[in-house]
Amino acid sequence: MTDTSAPADGPAPAPRTSVDFWFDPSCPWAWMTSRWVDEVAKHRDLDVTFRIMSLAVLNEDNDVSDEYKANFARMLRYTRLVTAAGELHGQAVVKPLYDALGTRIHPGGETDADVVIPAALAEVGLPADFIRYADGDEYDEQMRASHFDGIGRVGQDVGTPVIAVNGTAFFGPVISPAPKGEEAVRLWDGVVAVASYPGFFEIKRTRTTGPVFD
Repeated sequence: MTDTSAPADGPAPAPRTSVDFWFDPSCPWAWMTSRWVDEVAKHRDLDVTFRIMSLAVLNEDNDVSDEYKANFARMLRYTRLVTAAGELHGQAVVKPLYDALGTRIHPGGETDADVVIPAALAEVGLPADFIRYADGDEYDEQMRASHFDGIGRVGQDVGTPVIAVNGTAFFGPVISPAPKGEEAVRLWDGVVAVASYPGFFEIKRTRTTGPVFD
């Protein structure tokens, strides 16, 4: 007599692909790449963890223009806010808050953080007074630790985003516009394949367009 209660033999389910994505909410290129990862996740079994990094921290000791330095205070408000949200409410709120901030900053074109932050907090259900974390340094240690965790995997001469796929980390890709459907998946497979080669370091060409938001 056959024991029908025993599980049928068959291939084990494919493991989920672990993806870590370091972003600065202010960076339009990180935003474009994050939309691509979102698209790939519709077609592939990705387990994505969004982590903060900071262009202000990355460039605090670098020789950058005064115009760029003038943006550091605003950039830090966003990274501090997201860090506090993650520390106090967990990973589940990090991506929604990034989406809410980024939609207003990038396709929305809003440059005033005092407009962006309250609207984003309301969208994700955080109280209005949570904005205090954008203006304080209470979680700077955690923000910097996350930043240096990401940048330490790829080196100091890159920026945001940094992606690690099953532990293999790389900067970028810098893309515009974010591809959709099968094209997004083909690009994903190619980027991951190239980055997984231990001796691979760089592939680049001059950008001919800015971020194309759609």
